Amino acid sequence: MKLGFACKYFSSEAVQPFPFKSPTRKRFLTLDNDKKLDFLWESSSENLTNLLLIFEQLALLPNNLRMMRIGSDLLPLYTVPEATVLYKEILPDLYPFFKNCGNFAKQNDIRLSFHPGQYTVLASDNPSVVERSIEDIEYHALCAKSMGYGKHFQDFKINIHMNGKKGFAGFKNAFLKLSPEARLMLTVENDEISCSVDDVLQATSLCPIVLDIHHHWVKENEFIKPEDDRIKLIKESWQGVKPVLHYSVSQEGLIPEHGFPDQNTLGLSKSILRAHSNYYFNDTLNDWALSFDDFDIMCEVKMKNLAREKLYQYALLNKTMPANSSLGL
Repeated sequence: MKLGFACKYFSSEAVQPFPFKSPTRKRFLTLDNDKKLDFLWESSSENLTNLLLIFEQLALLPNNLRMMRIGSDLLPLYTVPEATVLYKEILPDLYPFFKNCGNFAKQNDIRLSFHPGQYTVLASDNPSVVERSIEDIEYHALCAKSMGYGKHFQDFKINIHMNGKKGFAGFKNAFLKLSPEARLMLTVENDEISCSVDDVLQATSLCPIVLDIHHHWVKENEFIKPEDDRIKLIKESWQGVKPVLHYSVSQEGLIPEHGFPDQNTLGLSKSILRAHSNYYFNDTLNDWALSFDDFDIMCEVKMKNLAREKLYQYALLNKTMPANSSLGL
């Protein structure tokens, strides 16, 4: 089992030694053309340099901890039309940076993914939203392809939600408009408000299903178990590749530190319960998440790799995970 973290890498002092630059659209548009070009080059080349530095840190860790979700701002503002045109000029010079990152990740068995944001909605009833969502997915696919991925089914994961008024029919229609490489990498996840596990299972003929166990609890007030019949269908959707689940818990102070919380007794809204904690503080929930031993786990928690590593130590202490395991994809 691999345990991953999302986007930001923290040192033991809880600071980011290799931060990504994420400039604003407003600032970018105030610059003249030459300065815009320099701005994009400096930001993107620094981000790619720092990504490799993060990978080098992961390579020093046990194989179980070599898993990361890369932030969407790798190429800042790429989908802004004024930036898209300029990126065409600098992308050839950025490809060596991408290649170095991809080669290093592959050589060191680092499992990678992207997670486009909440406005990437393939099932929207607004055609312009669908168009922009396809553009955003193709941007993430471009980054993955530039690192040498997108050649085989799920050699890289681009995960989105299926929420949207057109439901599965809209999702399918937009999915079929994606490039072949994007379709090889796309996965779909259940959410806590509109799209249940049963809803996303409709997509198994198109792409793998990412199970978010916290989203499921928030939506259904149910702690889904590994022996649930739906888990078998989710695993089958990965076609032999190790499946991924997302694990988070509600913020500290909202739920008990022990045992399975019950929404009926908490008296809190789903919008409050959906927010992520800093660390994994409830060992009952940790045992539950780690019991999905056929899955790799993306840890969605505010303290990122620091919280993930505490969960890993907990798993080792309780013999939930074998030390120095080398399970790959």
